[in-house]
Amino acid sequence: MILTVIGNRPQFVKAAAVGTHLRGIGDEVVVHTGQHYDRELSEIFFEELEMAPPAHQLDVGSGTHAEQTAKIMTRLEPVLAEVSPDAVLVYGDTNSTLAAALVAAKLNVPSIHVEAGMRSFDRSTPEEVNRIVADSLGDLLLCSTQTAVDNLVAEGRGPQGRLVGDVMADVAFRFGPIAERRSLILERLELEPGSYAAATAHRAENVDDPANLSRLVTLLTEASRITPIVLPLHPRTRARLEAGGWLEALDNEEGLILVDPLGYLDFTCLLRTAKVVLTDSGGAQKEAYLAGVPCVTMRERTEWVETVESGWNTLVGLDAKAAAAAMHSYAELEDAEPPDPLIYGDGDAGERVAEEIRGWFGSI
Repeated sequence: MILTVIGNRPQFVKAAAVGTHLRGIGDEVVVHTGQHYDRELSEIFFEELEMAPPAHQLDVGSGTHAEQTAKIMTRLEPVLAEVSPDAVLVYGDTNSTLAAALVAAKLNVPSIHVEAGMRSFDRSTPEEVNRIVADSLGDLLLCSTQTAVDNLVAEGRGPQGRLVGDVMADVAFRFGPIAERRSLILERLELEPGSYAAATAHRAENVDDPANLSRLVTLLTEASRITPIVLPLHPRTRARLEAGGWLEALDNEEGLILVDPLGYLDFTCLLRTAKVVLTDSGGAQKEAYLAGVPCVTMRERTEWVETVESGWNTLVGLDAKAAAAAMHSYAELEDAEPPDPLIYGDGDAGERVAEEIRGWFGSI
């Protein structure tokens, strides 16, 4: 039996790609930590991705990184002891990932890390710390790219690494066309495909620090004068903007459309039909690449180096002028050949994950 621990939007997507194949080799028990708990960031993903409800809800809610990680650990430990799984499966680089990897290690339960080996080489970000710890404790490390495998080799973890491809690509290939057929988000916002930029902003280093939040506001304001921007507001981002006195000003910007968080199908449709994506999210960078939409990333570094090397993603940090220049330059990509999505796999990563787990169980 495998106990899968998930807690936020990207992890729900990844679990959807893997779960069906996992259940073909044995039982899976899903634990939802509650790291994301608003309906638009949680329940709606289970519905739209046709996933069974989680067997356990930890309801940890928000808090500092230490508070949230501690809550997950103390609430997950008795569940893990009760279920007594053969292994714990974690995804990505969130506090849920870190907490589950630590609890599994303390209880001597093997752990499997999907999306292992990703590195931005910026330890000032919590995500980098989380993924490094999960990899250092993991018994089976399943990688999205050869670059990730190479990172593990450099860290002395090569024997645990396996290249399986990107499970988010599985979902993008399957649900992307469905989203464009079923979503009514463009009609609701009265938008034409290719007439706007789709944006997200939620990373702690961009929204929790008042000085950086001010720079983010300036960047979004200036970028919205180049092309209209649709920004689904993460609850924490909304709270920080409101506390800083910037929310009303942004809401009054003619070219900036602030909306509530969107479900998977609506956001996927919004991203796939955008002129450009403006984001600080790791997942959105990759989703934009897979959809052939150029991306401007509000970070200094990224773990998804292939998107940058291909020329379809530009890192600008919170430099408003650099962001504007990148958005202008991407107009030249309209007639360019789309990027190669197969660098992240051909849509069968979930199946490969299950195969690697089956083989790993047979060898221990």
